[in-house]
Amino acid sequence: MKTSQETILILGATGKTGRRIAQRLQAAGVPVRLGSRGATPAFDWEDQSTWAAALDGVHAVYISFQPDLAVPGAVETVQAFTDLAVRSGIRKVVLLSGRGEVEAEHAERVVQNSGVDWTILRASWFCQNFSEAHFLEPILEGQLALPVGNIAEPFVDVEDIAEITVAALTQPGHANQLYELTGPRALTFAEAVAEIARETKRPIDFVAVPPDAYRQALEQAQLPAELIDLVLYLFTTVLDGRNTPVADGVQRALGRPARDFTDYVRRTAASGAWDVEQ
Repeated sequence: MKTSQETILILGATGKTGRRIAQRLQAAGVPVRLGSRGATPAFDWEDQSTWAAALDGVHAVYISFQPDLAVPGAVETVQAFTDLAVRSGIRKVVLLSGRGEVEAEHAERVVQNSGVDWTILRASWFCQNFSEAHFLEPILEGQLALPVGNIAEPFVDVEDIAEITVAALTQPGHANQLYELTGPRALTFAEAVAEIARETKRPIDFVAVPPDAYRQALEQAQLPAELIDLVLYLFTTVLDGRNTPVADGVQRALGRPARDFTDYVRRTAASGAWDVEQ
């Protein structure tokens, strides 16, 4: 890897992608600034006064917007941040985008029109949602209930996203490229859960529930209304079959096939993430 002594800012540095990207860059000896509320200097998407210090002296940035590019105001926020980043001397932007989201495509255009080198990672749903997010607890309890039917999704391994991001930030050949990132095959949520059940040798069921019932369950769990709206949007709009086809972004970016969901399941099961305390 060609390393650089210039600092790279990783936004969402404690998230699924950001954490892995930062670890890979640090292991390669690349100076990294972590972009999160708990970092020094702190970075908060909701507090623009934190942005300038995070960008000071940085030559490249990985943008992972929280909670999602689909939320109201996200595109305007990304626009404001990108404008400031360019004025601050940023020369490279890598944006994590969402496959099948109109709002995410608007954010992509913000980066594409920034006047600096850009790489866009338009990703499908993450494999790691089953082990590092809201799906984990239901899987440990033996039943995952979601408002999605027999729709197949080509889940992408976050390790692939991290590897591509590091390459885009440190190596030539990725400037002004849009990579659509998926796994090598599409699975329904029921099929994905069945693979986890087989590997962990535990009974785990998948149950499709109506969106209204799922909304009521989230309301009973006292989730914020805007988060509930986002979750229902992602399940009922993005997961409507539009994203089922497999894309070749991982192959284009890395010169190898994408990691398969089965590989993720075996690796995760071996890590103990799905172990249930007896």
